Amino acid sequence: MKRTKIVDILRRTDYGTTVNVKGWVRTHRSSKAVDFIALNDGSTINNVQVVVDPAKHSADMLKQITTGACISVTGTLVESQGKGQSSEIQCEQIEIYGLCGSDYPMQKKGQSFEYMRQHAHMRLRTNTFGAVMRIRHNMAIAIHNYFHEHGFFYFHTPIITASDCEGAGQMFQVTTKNLYDLKKDEDGKIVYDDDFFGKQTSLTVSGQLEGELGATALGAIYTFGPTFRAENSNTPRHLAEFWMVEPEVAFIDLNDLMDLEEDFIKHCVRWALENCKDDLEFLNKMIDKGLIERLKGIVDCDFVRLPYTEGIRILQEAKAAGRKFEFPCEWGDDLASEHERYLVEEHFKKPVIMTNYPKSIKAFYMKIDEEESGFGGKSGQTVQGTDVLFPQIGEIIGGSVREENYDKLMAEIESRNIPMKDMWWYLDTRRYGSCPHGGFGLGFERLILFITGMQNIRDVIPFPRTPKTAEF
Repeated sequence: MKRTKIVDILRRTDYGTTVNVKGWVRTHRSSKAVDFIALNDGSTINNVQVVVDPAKHSADMLKQITTGACISVTGTLVESQGKGQSSEIQCEQIEIYGLCGSDYPMQKKGQSFEYMRQHAHMRLRTNTFGAVMRIRHNMAIAIHNYFHEHGFFYFHTPIITASDCEGAGQMFQVTTKNLYDLKKDEDGKIVYDDDFFGKQTSLTVSGQLEGELGATALGAIYTFGPTFRAENSNTPRHLAEFWMVEPEVAFIDLNDLMDLEEDFIKHCVRWALENCKDDLEFLNKMIDKGLIERLKGIVDCDFVRLPYTEGIRILQEAKAAGRKFEFPCEWGDDLASEHERYLVEEHFKKPVIMTNYPKSIKAFYMKIDEEESGFGGKSGQTVQGTDVLFPQIGEIIGGSVREENYDKLMAEIESRNIPMKDMWWYLDTRRYGSCPHGGFGLGFERLILFITGMQNIRDVIPFPRTPKTAEF
């Protein structure tokens, strides 16, 4: 008989129909008169209750059906007499696909998230991680939906690159060379002419630079793919492998960019509220009791547009009034998460788009402000960068208007001593038909972290990659 997904079974009201469901046992309660099996197949947070008459089935077989076992059930769909579900299945036939012993690591009892990370290959079967992964899927659909409806083209940028977009040097090298017998020149430097690509290559930290090429040809593009950063960080907000959403748009200015950032992220949150109701209600109950209210607040409010200089003034006034910060917040400092969250959660109580940062703490490609920056009345000290700051997360989006003038861009590159030998193709966009353009990058896992209410970014990606951790 053809299987029906449990998410569809729970919507049906054609009682008396014979149905077949397959899935994994969440719980099995036994008595002399009746057995109750809660079955879940991953299609929904909700289980279907299977009612079993023990007189009609082998006692030895029923004993084998424990938490985690995989079974197929054929029976009659009936209206439920109990609370919590509208329908259930009166079992007629059970087939066991896979048994589960007492050493099954996801037994029905309270497990810490740290424990479950050690069993990441099994944690996906739990209610919490099932909910998170379904929301993750829906957010990917929401992203593609938004950009398609707004005329963006999905643009695939390379994972292997010879350029370092961020200029930080924290990249994972890709090579086929024998690491035990490296060819070196007379200065002791590694020679790459015999490597697969004939040059030193690494995993990408961003698709932005290649995305700019797409935007200056197609008008508006977005990338959505994995990126890699070899940063030795073990915070709850950092991964070594994570996914980035990076739109790039021709003929956009700073205000248009901020409008795009706000509209896009509101679309994603609204999509979650409309399409992930059951999973959000579960997470709101079990993980974060203020989750749904916070999500609704994002959709309903206007984001604050805040120049960096004004943000520093607010932070310094708070410090003078007795608010303690671990890190300094002087003009020119890169704001720490505690500063970002103070502005969002305590001062404004809504998301903030911070703009016009000092150029010394931002990337070389950001367009320099020509007007006074608030830095001693001097011009040219700030850039048209934007960071979208969210409650509980801090920075969730980083973007900027890009410098389109070749001479200005080269001057910034030279002043920062950035090696550009493999970047000639990027500079060509400024030499041939340059245009105003800009874009942003959103860390996909940080978006999922906010929408699910989870506290650690390692719990919103199926198999986290962090320092000293590359299991599964």
